[in-house]
Amino acid sequence: MISLYAYRDNSCDPRKCTVKKLERAGYLKIFNKISQIPRNTLLLDPTAEQALSPADKEVKSITALDCSWVVLDTGQVRPWRIRRALPFLMAANPVNFGKPCMLSSIEAIAASLYILGDPDRAEKILGCVGWGIRFLEVNKEPLELYAGAKDSTEVVKIQAMYL
Repeated sequence: MISLYAYRDNSCDPRKCTVKKLERAGYLKIFNKISQIPRNTLLLDPTAEQALSPADKEVKSITALDCSWVVLDTGQVRPWRIRRALPFLMAANPVNFGKPCMLSSIEAIAASLYILGDPDRAEKILGCVGWGIRFLEVNKEPLELYAGAKDSTEVVKIQAMYL
């Protein structure tokens, strides 16, 4: 089973923070320093040049960045060997509902699990928030297509149908 982690810079409201909810439910571990993130993890990074695909399913862990975009701009996450961006998906969270690519951390983690072949675990994780299952309903078709892709190149071709 793929281990789940999140880097959290405490910039959001802890009562509404989806990674805090996942941690309380025992689904992931939170790191408060970038240096604590395992170097061999698959880092979900929206600035990565390669899209997440089923070809990545052999990873041991996934780490979400639950932080300000300033952290990404500083280059602190560039040293990771495995950095992947999620393909086009619609947010279903209350703050960004219906906005493309504005996923909450719980949505990003669930999408990753779904694409990597574990839709049941994705659904279980999304159950931690009242609106979570709506994310799977809104994105069912693209998630199925991405999960059936061979590699990142194919994911990007599928993504083009939605852009």
